[in-house]
Amino acid sequence: MLKHLRNLTILFIILGIGAFYYLSQGDTARLPLEATTGVEPDLTNVRKENFPTINVAEADPWGAGEGPVAAEGLTVERFADGLDHPRSMLRLPNGDILVAETNSPPRTVGGIEGWIMRNLMSKAGAGTPSANRITLLRDSDQDGKAEERFALLENLNSPFGMALVEDTLYVANTNEVLAFPFVVGETKIAAEGRKVANLNAKAPNNHWTRGLIASPDGKYLFVSVGSNSNIGENGMDIEKERAAILRVELATNKKIIYADGMRNPVGLAYEPVSGELFTVVNERDMLGSDMVPDYLTEVRFASHYGWPWHFWGGHVDPRVEPKNLDHRQYERRPDYGLGAHVAPLGLAFTKDQNLGKSYDSGAAVARHGSWNRKPLAGYDVVYVDFNEEGEPQGKPVTLLSGFVDDDEKARGRPTMVEFDQTGALLVTDDVGGIIWRISRKDAAVSAQSGEE
Repeated sequence: MLKHLRNLTILFIILGIGAFYYLSQGDTARLPLEATTGVEPDLTNVRKENFPTINVAEADPWGAGEGPVAAEGLTVERFADGLDHPRSMLRLPNGDILVAETNSPPRTVGGIEGWIMRNLMSKAGAGTPSANRITLLRDSDQDGKAEERFALLENLNSPFGMALVEDTLYVANTNEVLAFPFVVGETKIAAEGRKVANLNAKAPNNHWTRGLIASPDGKYLFVSVGSNSNIGENGMDIEKERAAILRVELATNKKIIYADGMRNPVGLAYEPVSGELFTVVNERDMLGSDMVPDYLTEVRFASHYGWPWHFWGGHVDPRVEPKNLDHRQYERRPDYGLGAHVAPLGLAFTKDQNLGKSYDSGAAVARHGSWNRKPLAGYDVVYVDFNEEGEPQGKPVTLLSGFVDDDEKARGRPTMVEFDQTGALLVTDDVGGIIWRISRKDAAVSAQSGEE
């Protein structure tokens, strides 16, 4: 009897794997990726999927001496390596770089959904426990390489965003924002964190990252919190204060929803011309390989961007029930498409930095890369130009590529971006465990020769 049951179990597993493989062949894009970018992306008819398209680039990290390819006129080198899933960065006033070495908290999802999630994460190189650490990197001689590293904070809970306001370092764990006393130049924080705000991390806690930025006047923190589902299919009661940008008043710890209806906002940055807050957002899945474009947008107070009912200014998601058609008149359309399923995470503005005139008036965006589009998309860092009014324009221009090889294996995945003290762009690569540094070729030559 037991042998018979074992045989049946094996048979069901084989059949399940076969069905999984068959169903995961999924939808193939009918448009070039560029068509789903820009101020007016091509919004094709939706192709509803009963099972997600699965096309994960298997992780095969870089070897010694290997690396991505920078755009013409730029060069790329390793700023630091041997890191454990580096993600968000923060440059301190003295030039030190803080990096969150972090990964997803333990998952509690069971059944077929949990099995698929665990297998996808493992294949993509994200299936390891979180280091739960903030590391300080120091490049004292400004040669483009971090000579020293220190474990500034440990034993956190999937930390991500960081912000410095005077002598306080704020860190966004997946479930809370903590405040730590900190003097720039120190290399270790021993004090316990003071809780500033609770964040919704209710199981299954999908979209676990929490971006963080301080307002220019230091009075507020803004926190990006992704949804707990694709389209609210687990009920909207677990989506409280999610799919939103939250604002925390530091004088009172009062927290409000500043803007919402964004499925998974991550990177946050202030546009230097307009002074407005911008974010990058990962849109919904299972509407085909051409839909829905992820986006870059200004975060306007009290605005709603459509999730889960609608996308891109009132387009109806046919899967979401009950309908909420009257809500469309109150929704804001995103400003700029970054491509379908490219998974934008990192955002940094380039004004007054040092990438050269071709890249001095826009934004650098790290596109982490698709798992559910055929063919693969993202796995790069792009530049988005802005006009004189502080609005995005044109099409994305590639700054850094080559993260996927000819066998469609991911040597790395660009995650977040930050400028160093010299104006070069730092890019975390969570699969490679590396921080890449993009600089002007002529700037690198001048530095080596001792010229200004």
